[in-house]
Amino acid sequence: MTPTPAASRGTLLIINGPNLNLLGTREPEIYGRATLSDVEHLATVAAEAAGFGAMCLQSNHEGALVDAIHAARGSAVGIVINAGAYTHTSVALRDAIAAVELPAVEVHISNVHQREEFRHHSYLSPVCTAVIVGAGVHGYELAVSVLDKVLALAQA
Repeated sequence: MTPTPAASRGTLLIINGPNLNLLGTREPEIYGRATLSDVEHLATVAAEAAGFGAMCLQSNHEGALVDAIHAARGSAVGIVINAGAYTHTSVALRDAIAAVELPAVEVHISNVHQREEFRHHSYLSPVCTAVIVGAGVHGYELAVSVLDKVLALAQA
């Protein structure tokens, strides 16, 4: 994980799961041409504009994602997560998000409800503050905006 400089409101953990390292070349008709680097830059700029730092992580390994979520408990104030296929299969990620008690926003670049039936169920949604589906890579900016509002209300 590469953190940006600490910001006055804390740090957001931006997590991308399996196959998202192939953004820009993997099924561009579904996911577009933006690369993972583009997505991380977009999320980091949005976080910094809202007064947060950002820590970005991508992994194809479920355990690495669980470890990052656990570590966020002491280093982040919120989580943006696109768990990729693990969204539909991972009770471990669901349990990790629930355990750390940080606001989390689930993001999907495509509209998963217009795709295969198995993509319609998310293990993460019930433990996330919000779910953003089908907004393309701009969903990451929307997720940061949601966390900005949620965290501001929590501090009020």
